[in-house]
Amino acid sequence: MTDEPVELDSRRGIAAQKATDLRRALADVEANARDLRDRQGKIEEQLLATRATTWPEAAANARYVLNLYAGSLSPQDTRHRDLIAMVLDDFTRLAASDD
Repeated sequence: MTDEPVELDSRRGIAAQKATDLRRALADVEANARDLRDRQGKIEEQLLATRATTWPEAAANARYVLNLYAGSLSPQDTRHRDLIAMVLDDFTRLAASDD
């Protein structure tokens, strides 16, 4: 008897290996999505708990909210995407002119 574990993946057919790989990849994606939602929730709790005290802080908060909104837009909604891009560019330009 051997103490080495048996590598079951090498004993399966190609279709079974692909199905196993797909299940593993999907589990990783779901775990990453959960982690992202958790981190977003923590960031949003922090944003709600503290008020901006400067214009750059307010712009950073607005940038976060605009990016959330942009993520919910359909790809065909180019007008709103252009407006968001313009406002984000304004934030960057105005912040650079303050320095």
